Amino acid sequence: MLRLLGLLCTAAVFTASAARFDVNTPGRIVRLADPQISPDGKTIAVVVSRANFEDNRSDTQLVSVDIASRRQTILTRDRRSVAQPRWSPAGDRLAFLAAIDGKPQVHVLHVSGGEALILTKAPQGVQQYSWSPDGRQIAYITSDEAPKKEGEERHNKSFEVQYNDFLITSQPLPAHLWIVASDGTNKARRITSGTWTMPISFPPSPPAAPLSWTPDGKSVSIVKVASPYSGDFNQSSVQILDIETGRMRPLTGRSKDEAQPQLSPDGRYVSFWFPRDGNSKNVNEILIAPFDGGEGRSVTRAIDRNVQRSIWMPDSKSMLVSANDGTGVAMWVQPVDGPARRINTGKVVPTAAFWLDASVNPQGKIAFTGSEPAWPIELYYLESANASPVKLTEFNRAIAGLEIGRVETIRWDGPDNYKLDGIVTYPPDYQNGRKYPLVLYIHGGPRSASKEAFSNFAQLFAAQGWVVFEPNYRGSDNLGNTFQSAIWNDAGAGPGRDVMSGLEVLKKRGIVDESRIGVSGWSYGGYMTTWLLGHYPNVWKAAVAGAAVTDWFDQYNLGDANVRRGSAFGGSPYTDTGRMQSYREQSPMTEAVKIKTPTLILATTGDYRVPITQSYRLYHALRDNGVKVKFFAYPVHGHSPTDPVHTRDVMRRYVEWLRENLG
Repeated sequence: MLRLLGLLCTAAVFTASAARFDVNTPGRIVRLADPQISPDGKTIAVVVSRANFEDNRSDTQLVSVDIASRRQTILTRDRRSVAQPRWSPAGDRLAFLAAIDGKPQVHVLHVSGGEALILTKAPQGVQQYSWSPDGRQIAYITSDEAPKKEGEERHNKSFEVQYNDFLITSQPLPAHLWIVASDGTNKARRITSGTWTMPISFPPSPPAAPLSWTPDGKSVSIVKVASPYSGDFNQSSVQILDIETGRMRPLTGRSKDEAQPQLSPDGRYVSFWFPRDGNSKNVNEILIAPFDGGEGRSVTRAIDRNVQRSIWMPDSKSMLVSANDGTGVAMWVQPVDGPARRINTGKVVPTAAFWLDASVNPQGKIAFTGSEPAWPIELYYLESANASPVKLTEFNRAIAGLEIGRVETIRWDGPDNYKLDGIVTYPPDYQNGRKYPLVLYIHGGPRSASKEAFSNFAQLFAAQGWVVFEPNYRGSDNLGNTFQSAIWNDAGAGPGRDVMSGLEVLKKRGIVDESRIGVSGWSYGGYMTTWLLGHYPNVWKAAVAGAAVTDWFDQYNLGDANVRRGSAFGGSPYTDTGRMQSYREQSPMTEAVKIKTPTLILATTGDYRVPITQSYRLYHALRDNGVKVKFFAYPVHGHSPTDPVHTRDVMRRYVEWLRENLG
């Protein structure tokens, strides 16, 4: 009876707060991605997604937006998984990916009208593609098919594991490059082969390196990865591939950590990603090297941020680059020689989950998606890098019209002489002089940052009458190399002090009911949650640990990054007894016996990034010690649910658990 009463009360609160953000609101938000501005600068093609709860999927459409009139035209209907729109060089055609029998294939649509041509029939589907400079060919990447077995051996499913995640059930296969005529007149021709692979993206992570052509159409820049085993993904080098012969030559001679090469429009330079000084704990920088080869030099060192995108400007003398910066996302024009110049985007925060969601056309016009603190994602346009952003769409006007909590950036002097920042979101009816329950919502990554952008979780929590605090702790990528790299071999203690120092700042403001403080997060946010529960056990009233890293040995042994995790500790835990102790000491499970807080554990059974085994460990530790705990799993593939129904369920369980235990 009490349980039923609690559910009825929860339902009543949601009903009474109909004008506020609730668990159903995120499902009504229209999502925009991959804006591509046409060569003539008149139109932007963008992928528009809406949640379909009845069929539990996202329905996607390709929409063109006329820049001058803002008129929208739907270009695709009744196609599944539309993605990656790309204009032909002449702007007369628009290619995109859409699923055929569940496999993404390249489609080409004439701007003048008519049905789209299905250009590829890759058995494993197309991962990405690129137009040749003359528009006559399209290069694309697809995974190899498994070798056919005959006779009794066709029943033999054994495979070599090597460095990979514990969920794999067959040998991973490499991805290679093919070429096909853009009018579909010729059969696709394979260009590369071998046991090595081109990059394969496992979300959440940046997209795999786009193919980039030389102006004469004779070569493309690619990334060669040692093997398709995920633990080897950092064994990567930039290569220049001759399309006619299939021969490759290395750009720099390195064999590790090179990524995302892009050829300048004039073909003289290749830009690429590389960690500062070749050390993976450092920020990512943009290096450029001559097309003929060379070690390359950093052009973004002075920015001192973890730069996650570089797009050449049409003059070949500069690039559009982007990075998390403080509690925002910055875009700069970075010359190949000289200081960067920041683009003023005002209160708009460009979308940059893992890289900047933007494109640049041959006149230097820029399209990007972004959000404002009280308005979800929309499409924006810059006439030039010197212009102010213009909002071209208002898909989410109804959401912005709800009672939205006020968002504020706070900054404070933290421990160990660090200058820290974070985001506070207030309840819509916040009143000065009152104390409120507070919920910490800690970002994952850790190479990420909480930003003054629109946040579903923050607005959902604020709508319940809670103050929401999203701190940026050391290891975040928004305050420079020293701050980011400080997490090396200090996964929890240093970041934990940072978080707690921010909490103390809010307490001193007199706005926090100190008897009702919750802590939550997903992935590394889940790690920080479980770390704080064991090391500051008397602070918390409620906790939600989503996809939580609780044991660094499981991360090393079972996750998709597996052995690559060793770089955060100086190497393998099995080759040095002191290092093994570091793994143990920095695992929240070591202090799990001290946890007292009622804790909700959430995870997916198909999580290759943070294996669900770690959630099982936490559950047993809490249950065996008499701590109030519930553990829910989602039988889906990936690091977190992405389908509408399970995504909504995650948010609902967060809110119900926090409400039940915060009081």
